[in-house]
Amino acid sequence: MTSSNTHPHPTRPEFGLIIVGDEILSGKRADKHLPKFIELLSERGLSLDWADYVGDSPERITQTLKRAFDSGAVVFSCGGIGATPDDHTRQCAGRALGTDLALHPEAEALIRQRMQDLALEQGVPYEPDREDNKHRLNMGVFPLGARIIPNPYNKIPGFSCQGAGEGAVHFVPGFPVMAWPMMAWVLDTHYAHWFQRGAWVEKSVIVFGAMESTLTPLMEELEAKFAGVKVFSLPSVDHPQYGRHIELGVKGHPDVVDAAYFALKAGLATFDARLGAELVRN
Repeated sequence: MTSSNTHPHPTRPEFGLIIVGDEILSGKRADKHLPKFIELLSERGLSLDWADYVGDSPERITQTLKRAFDSGAVVFSCGGIGATPDDHTRQCAGRALGTDLALHPEAEALIRQRMQDLALEQGVPYEPDREDNKHRLNMGVFPLGARIIPNPYNKIPGFSCQGAGEGAVHFVPGFPVMAWPMMAWVLDTHYAHWFQRGAWVEKSVIVFGAMESTLTPLMEELEAKFAGVKVFSLPSVDHPQYGRHIELGVKGHPDVVDAAYFALKAGLATFDARLGAELVRN
């Protein structure tokens, strides 16, 4: 459980993630995007604020995207941007924005280049008017005003749409081999001014024999006293190393985390609890 009564870091919006696909909710495939996106953000001194999972229901996808566009957050949406009957994300993005869709000229050029490459690889003539090739162009039909996201794997681009304020939703395929470099490109191209490498630290201590409800007043006191610090409590009942315990800690900029952690340790001294290992993460 994380206790927080502070606003997000004032120099950046929230970062969110949407995972689209019945195959995730049914358990046919395990989601790999969430841990990877957390890793991509962490490498850049950023953190994930929220994540949503949604199946292949156009109504639910539209509702989820509408919330994302209205939130002012920087959101990445993975999956559902292909051209098969169960791919609804492009159309739902248009409905969420209240705008029409059209074939993006840059996307068209890239998709046509991909089709020519495939024809060359297969040793057959490139036939742009063949029905399957015309159908492939649907993968470049985006909401009006969208910007493309280059795909280094096979040239079929993703796209970005502006949301409220400085927010935006960035749409990438569900395939990790494509999605992950595209997500990294978006972060490095559009959000490098928010990177805070080396400007975040987390300090915590293992606490035995205490209840979260008992520790809550101390957590609230620390967050009220140290602006910008988040206090967290992670309980476990069957940890392989520590057994039943609570990991209690603070995270934020190093300048304030040290003082907040010292205060946390001092506050814990008033409880009848035994302390274990101390942990530091950057």
